[in-house]
Amino acid sequence: MKYLTRVASLAYDPEKCVGCGRCAEVCPHGVFAIRDKKAAISDRDRCMECSACANNCAVAALSVDRGVGCAAALINSMISGGEPSCDCSAKNGSACC
Repeated sequence: MKYLTRVASLAYDPEKCVGCGRCAEVCPHGVFAIRDKKAAISDRDRCMECSACANNCAVAALSVDRGVGCAAALINSMISGGEPSCDCSAKNGSACC
């Protein structure tokens, strides 16, 4: 499942990566692949910002601003029946971005 496009806060430093593959193992949406003995982001737009990858990276090659909008936007759209939006000027005043 894809969330909002081009908004995930996922950051990856390939220089730090040791290729352990833990990120690919724990990511619930298959954001990562292991290529040439290093992690690679295969589809950033699938990231739901759960931070499982960053929490399990022993060398801090990954970081995520957990819960800053994408997953919340999707859940809110399911409830309201509208399109997902990470609009920080939303009526409820929540800072989602």
